[in-house]
Amino acid sequence: MEASALTKASRVARTDARPVVVKLGGSVIRSPALAGWLDAIVARGARVVIVPGGGALADEVRSCQHQLGFGDASAHRMALLAMDQLAWAVAGMRQELEVGATEDELRAIIEHGRIAVWAPYALISSRTDIEESWRLTSDSLALWLARKLDAESCYLIKSVVRQHARLGARSLAAEGVVDEAFPAMLAETGVNAWLLGRGDEEALAASLAGNAPAGALIE
Repeated sequence: MEASALTKASRVARTDARPVVVKLGGSVIRSPALAGWLDAIVARGARVVIVPGGGALADEVRSCQHQLGFGDASAHRMALLAMDQLAWAVAGMRQELEVGATEDELRAIIEHGRIAVWAPYALISSRTDIEESWRLTSDSLALWLARKLDAESCYLIKSVVRQHARLGARSLAAEGVVDEAFPAMLAETGVNAWLLGRGDEEALAASLAGNAPAGALIE
């Protein structure tokens, strides 16, 4: 999908609006579909914070942990660094994107009319209230960040075929679509979370422009 095909209205930033968090799954980042998703996000104009999944880099951390035997605390920090690396990769694909690490940095980026991409290590690595295990991954971290930023919604972009308008968080966790900690994090944060899958790029662009929420509501 080309950005030029999107409506003019979707390009207008709503400067009085709360931010929106968009979590890009690791498999999406490594797929040809990434360009279309970024076009949909850029079309909003601003007030979006992208959370990149760890993808293959996080998978390599898992493999390395299994081989070398280091603990979950180290693996947790290494997985955060994997997200940091992909944040820089994603931000390098569009001139409208800028990497931020802390809440203040992310807020400053979107207040200046740019789209923020979260590199989480600096904000998360030393926290004692974030579980240091593979039960909690970038899915739950996206919800956590959305609450911190008082975000309007959190969209999870996955390489799945979405078939329903509503989905249960526990079912998604059991199927491995989201991480194990996600249902509890969703209940704790109270964030409006939506799942989008393959072919939902136009729906995301329309929703970010202020039209009806897109995707499947996660309950």
